[in-house]
Amino acid sequence: MPRSLLVLLLLVAVVAGSWLARSAMSRWRDLRAAQTYELAAEARPVLVRAGAAVLCLMCVSALGVAVLAGLRPGRVAVRQAVAAVGTERPAAAAPPAPAPVEVLFSNVSRPAGGELLQGEVPGPDGRPRAVRVWLPAEYRQEPAARFPVVVVHSGTAGRTADQDLPDVFDGAASAVELGRARPFVLVAPEAPSGTGHPCDLVTAVPQAVADDQALRAAVGAVFRTRPAGPDGWAVLGVDDGAPCAAAAGLTRPDLYGAAAAVSGRYDGRALAAAVGEAPAGAAARLLLAAAKRDTDGLASAREVQAALRDAGARAEVRISDLVQDYSADRERLRLVRVAMQYLTEQLPKP
Repeated sequence: MPRSLLVLLLLVAVVAGSWLARSAMSRWRDLRAAQTYELAAEARPVLVRAGAAVLCLMCVSALGVAVLAGLRPGRVAVRQAVAAVGTERPAAAAPPAPAPVEVLFSNVSRPAGGELLQGEVPGPDGRPRAVRVWLPAEYRQEPAARFPVVVVHSGTAGRTADQDLPDVFDGAASAVELGRARPFVLVAPEAPSGTGHPCDLVTAVPQAVADDQALRAAVGAVFRTRPAGPDGWAVLGVDDGAPCAAAAGLTRPDLYGAAAAVSGRYDGRALAAAVGEAPAGAAARLLLAAAKRDTDGLASAREVQAALRDAGARAEVRISDLVQDYSADRERLRLVRVAMQYLTEQLPKP
């Protein structure tokens, strides 16, 4: 409150108090005179004026102190609050969230009726690595839709899955054309270098599967995909990339809603032990698919299924052994189609 207003209120209180005091004294003398001549008179007007005069005196005292001390009403509490805050220990601020990775994806080709793009995304070790993203034909046809994602692992160091298996996009597109699968966005990160077969290490130590947060953030920021997590993301591996997909699906059900591994060779005991260390939550869901004539692949898949069952692991494992065709390429195409159908069935519908 401005100081001039305080002075004005002080003067009003002084004048009012003086008038009330004189009026109370006049009424008191009239009351004494009436009592002397034994006339009837009320004492109430005297008491009311005296009480009001006392109240004005209190206001004069308070306003006088405020004016002399230079304080403004309402600021005392604020200053006390500021002083109290200054004595408290400031709470530790939460660390700022990491800035989203801005990645530029450029066109590479148009396989299987879709569009293939490539960009560079930091890997789990911080080094940039190539990431290829295949958009199905429906991506351009449905501009308001958000598409589920399948991360496709490669088993060759320094290469993406489509470089090893260019028909993986054909299998995904044909599954959609036949009405067996929904359109997926396929993401193929470059496999780490340092060994000729990166998935061999994952086969021995499935717990080493990293949380590829940078990859999910980059894809989600550029493309119309469903939010990263088990409701919208799955994982796939073919041939040498199959162990990586199996390990990722079994050990990270918090990241992937389902996994499909095609024509792979696995370490069942290592996978069973790794599932026991997986984050608590929903059971992992895995399809192990192999051609009917691939006896070694089917035997390895059944070993994984038996090891998980014996260990009491929280995992639902299916085996597909019905695919049979006149060539290995045709069988692989049909196996990818089966895998896409399985992933469609396991992920919740939008």
